[in-house]
Amino acid sequence: MNFRLLHTDTNTAARCAELYTDHGTIPTPVFMPVGTRASVKSVEPHELKEQQAHIILANTYHLYLKPGNAIMEKAGGVHRFMNWQGPLLTDSGGYQVYSLSELRKITEEGVTFKSHLDGSMLQFTPENVVDTQRIIGSDILMPLDECPSSTAEREYIRKSGEMTIRWAERAKQHFSLTRPLYGHGQMFFGITQGGTHADLRTISAKALVDLDFDGYATGGMAVGEPAEEMYRILELSHTLLPEHKPRYLMGVGTPENILNAIERGVDMFDCVIPTREGRNGRVYTRHGKMNLRSAKYSEDFSSIDEGFDNDVCRNYSRAYIRHLLNVGEILGLKLCTLQNISFFMWLTRTARTQIQNGSFREWKESFLEQYKRND
Repeated sequence: MNFRLLHTDTNTAARCAELYTDHGTIPTPVFMPVGTRASVKSVEPHELKEQQAHIILANTYHLYLKPGNAIMEKAGGVHRFMNWQGPLLTDSGGYQVYSLSELRKITEEGVTFKSHLDGSMLQFTPENVVDTQRIIGSDILMPLDECPSSTAEREYIRKSGEMTIRWAERAKQHFSLTRPLYGHGQMFFGITQGGTHADLRTISAKALVDLDFDGYATGGMAVGEPAEEMYRILELSHTLLPEHKPRYLMGVGTPENILNAIERGVDMFDCVIPTREGRNGRVYTRHGKMNLRSAKYSEDFSSIDEGFDNDVCRNYSRAYIRHLLNVGEILGLKLCTLQNISFFMWLTRTARTQIQNGSFREWKESFLEQYKRND
């Protein structure tokens, strides 16, 4: 067993567990900082470890384009290439291809698309996406899927979901016929689709469970649908996905979304919010968000989050970080990013403690009430 369930909250579906990989044990719930091109922007691997990041995410599409499979294999895989010795998950690149809607063609065979770098024609298939992730050497692989828009017609979502199931069957078979390249094991998660249609989600989930993946992701969420619709689908997914395997909500990352998803049985999360907003001077604290570019912080010599135990809050003032941002010093972007990563690690770590203590729902409601009041 790669996944051990330790405790389930008595009042909700929230749970804490451990996910075992050859690069380390991942306590859940867990947030994965996004390192799209084998780098979490502006942050070194040792700093991620210092912020208690247990797993990071990289992107198959971008690594396939640069540096490419040949260089990645010559480097000995992504862990050696970027000097990250912890667990790493790669998404399949399906969402990136989805975002290239005017530059791609989807067929039963796979997806043909134009590189956003040089316009060359490339193809992803369920099989070669597995091969690329074998070369990358991630601990957790994701299969090629299609991510329909939230505004797509039901019939399109139905056909797309059926094709994603067929792609998952091919990918799973190919995964079973290939082996890891660098001496450590790799897990393979399935991705459910179906938009906000309960019957289509049910069909997708049941088909993927029958394929017996190592874990299951809920894909196609946070693409424009109301949050309430996402929560409804997560409640349904909780009844369909195996209790003894990890559940991953892809691309979702506001504190409110994360805590409400944990309440509905989700274990794993990723999102670019902490790093992207950090580079824009927007920081997350236990008391809400703040835009440190604002003039009101020009003479504020208090820490970003008084009493928060991280290097940024112990050593730098709001006024100083605002100064760095406004004069274009890279250190300002880095400090904001580190603060945000530290906060998201704290958020899921604290949720885990509250689940173990049987007080998750009360803490969640109290925290979000205060957080939104100061947001």
